[in-house]
Amino acid sequence: MSMTLTNAARGARNASRPLNLGGERVTAEVVSDVRDLYLDGPAIVVNTAMTDALAGESPRKPIPPLSSALLSGTHVAHADTLVVLRTAAGDGSAAEITGEPGWSLLGDLLGDDADTTGGLPFDRSTPLWKGPQETVGRVRFDPARLLRETSEPAREDLFEVRVNLWFAPAGTDCFIHNRHDFIEVHTQISGHGRMQKFREQDHRTLYEDVPMSPGYTTPDPFCATRPDGSFHYPWHQYRADTDCVWLAVEYHRLAPPTDDR
Repeated sequence: MSMTLTNAARGARNASRPLNLGGERVTAEVVSDVRDLYLDGPAIVVNTAMTDALAGESPRKPIPPLSSALLSGTHVAHADTLVVLRTAAGDGSAAEITGEPGWSLLGDLLGDDADTTGGLPFDRSTPLWKGPQETVGRVRFDPARLLRETSEPAREDLFEVRVNLWFAPAGTDCFIHNRHDFIEVHTQISGHGRMQKFREQDHRTLYEDVPMSPGYTTPDPFCATRPDGSFHYPWHQYRADTDCVWLAVEYHRLAPPTDDR
């Protein structure tokens, strides 16, 4: 698997670009061609590439693709591409982030479009807020191999990597759904929540909880590939146990898949 860098980042070590994810309460940057990147304060480091990032301490251990670490006063020795996030110091409420530029209630963004969840339409009264989305780069990989459906090398497709923040207050069920046209994982930024899986679009059918605390990323996407190359998800949702901010990392295929395996 290989990482394709943006033109601006190609050829420059530790090339950093700030990301506008909606204000100063969570600041973010994408860093490419990482070599001995020093992190002088608490930072959540997300490996969005398809190769291991190598931590700088001994014994050196990897930060695998689609995973993250909460680091402070240390360095990352090597990585293709990282998203680095920091939260602002202070005692302000996490909910204040929704007053920053670019934040919207998901219900307002969806409007009357009911064909978004794969089942019952999204409840527009759900207090789920979405921040602005940024593109962090492009990456090539074989979806079936990434999703552990095969160990054999095969054709790699080109994907665009996009990220955005979400916020929900304590006790929010962020709506059970099973429809996405991309591969996604999630990183907890503040608060404590969980990703949940269900047999049906019904809370009584819960069968798996994935607890999430700051710095944790769900390393295994929930989806599988269909014969036509699209992605099949179980019924799932995010649940906020406390006021929560989390990051969505999405891999969007840039061209229709072709069956040349």
